[in-house]
Amino acid sequence: MAIPDFQSLMLPLLTYLAGDTERTNQETLDELAASSNLSDDERTQLLPSGRPTVFRNRVAWAKSYLVRAGLIEASRRGIYRITDLGRHVLAGHPQRIDLKFLGSFPGSRGFGSPAKQSTETQVAASPDSMTPEDHIELGYQQIRGALAADLLRSIKECAPDFFEQLVVDLLLAMGYGGSRQDAGQAVGRGGDGGIDGIIKEDRLGLDAIYIQAKRWEGVVGRPEIQKFAGALQGQRARKGIFLTTSSYTREAREFAASIDSKIILIDGEALANLMIDYGVGVTDVASYLVKRVDSDYFGQE
Repeated sequence: MAIPDFQSLMLPLLTYLAGDTERTNQETLDELAASSNLSDDERTQLLPSGRPTVFRNRVAWAKSYLVRAGLIEASRRGIYRITDLGRHVLAGHPQRIDLKFLGSFPGSRGFGSPAKQSTETQVAASPDSMTPEDHIELGYQQIRGALAADLLRSIKECAPDFFEQLVVDLLLAMGYGGSRQDAGQAVGRGGDGGIDGIIKEDRLGLDAIYIQAKRWEGVVGRPEIQKFAGALQGQRARKGIFLTTSSYTREAREFAASIDSKIILIDGEALANLMIDYGVGVTDVASYLVKRVDSDYFGQE
């Protein structure tokens, strides 16, 4: 029997998690492989990159989309369970759960725009309409969006002290700060009217950037930004970075843009994407280099 695609695994996965028992990744893999009647060779078949197995990769993608849609959740690392919304969906006895089905759930859009989610649904319906380059680009964006969502969930699960260190690591990776020791001492001192730390703008310390980092679930409003702006004025500071794991209201963004002090607002989506861009909290899995014929080479006489 052929290995099911990740969309075909969504309904069996949700059904398997329908009980009150939490399930580990390995338990889920074993059950879905058995229910799909996979042979030993199919279970161990590797991706072209050499890791992981094709089946594990497809189950992981099915999980990722169900988590983003809110139908299942990770109770802790590597442990999954169904949500009330997932039970509600199963009560409707769906014949199939796929990207088109999940498109009706706001959370399934994850970090992508509605337009991008619409494109994913179109590809699922008519993949032959795209060029190989289109498939590569869309696949990359899907992988990046899922990684960003996983990063943000991991950030929210970590301790506050770890989040402060994560902010330091990211800013250092982006080229801010002096030594790691200087940056580590600056962040986390807190207690100064809404300022969590200070980091050098460059290695020479020609200017200082004040930091506020909030690991929040709720939306950050204008009052919090006003408080941070007031703290900057109290320090006669001109530059600040406000980072949050959630998002900002329109009023908060408008206020930050209207004042003399330069305050950069980084929300959860931007934070996760910066971590990907600068290699913080992520590791390389595979690289694909696309080449074309060098016309200049063949144009030589």
